[in-house]
Amino acid sequence: MTDLSKLKARLLGDPDTRAEYQAQAPEFAIARELIAARARAGLTQGEIAERMHTTQSTIARLESGRTMPSMRTLSRYAEATGSRAVIKLEEAIA
Repeated sequence: MTDLSKLKARLLGDPDTRAEYQAQAPEFAIARELIAARARAGLTQGEIAERMHTTQSTIARLESGRTMPSMRTLSRYAEATGSRAVIKLEEAIA
């Protein structure tokens, strides 16, 4: 059986796969932040969904990194976790 880190390294060895993976970095970063906020709050996806008046599957999609949430959705998620949304623009590294 191949462990996850070896599989990731092998897949990212392909230039097309690596480019697509890097293009999705912002979505993955947001997903990590959402999951971290929920973990800090000690809540389940279902509990977040109840607080946001949505479904658990919607929260799962947000946390998967497959979709880019709107600022309104990020604000609602932050409120549901007792957090606050902060936007930060940094200089791009070439």
